[in-house]
Amino acid sequence: MFPRTWTLTHIERVIRTAWSADTCDPADLADWHTGNPARGQCGVTALVLHDLLGGELLVGEVSAGGRRTGQHWWNRLGVVEIDLTRDQFGPHERISGATVVDRPDGPPRRCREQYETLRTRVLKQLGADTTVAAGR
Repeated sequence: MFPRTWTLTHIERVIRTAWSADTCDPADLADWHTGNPARGQCGVTALVLHDLLGGELLVGEVSAGGRRTGQHWWNRLGVVEIDLTRDQFGPHERISGATVVDRPDGPPRRCREQYETLRTRVLKQLGADTTVAAGR
C-alpha cells in the first residue's frame, strides 16, 4: 500500500509539522495557537494515523472543573495506545471513558476539509501515494 517504511517518531514529526489553524477542529479554533499546535487536532490526527497504521480508534470525554467540555480521539495498535495530541490539554482538563469506535467508510462528515488537508500534507511529506483510500 505504501512504498516506504517509517518509524513512529518520523510519522509523529511529520504530523506535528503539518498541523496548523486550517487543520484544527472549528470548535477549538478560538483556542488554537502556535504555542499549542495540538489543540483541536485530535480527530483528524487519529484518522490520518489510522489511515497509515490501522488499529483501533478511541474516543473519550474531556472535562474541566467537573464539567464535560468535549471529546478526545486517539489510536490503539495492539496493546499500545498512541495519542499524538494529548499535550493539548492543560492540567485542569481530564480525559475519561475511553471507548473503541468503528470508523465509518470514507472521509469523515465532520471536519472533512481539515482531515483532507492534514492527510494530504502528511502523505506528501512521507512520500506516500495521496490517492490511497482513506479508512484502511
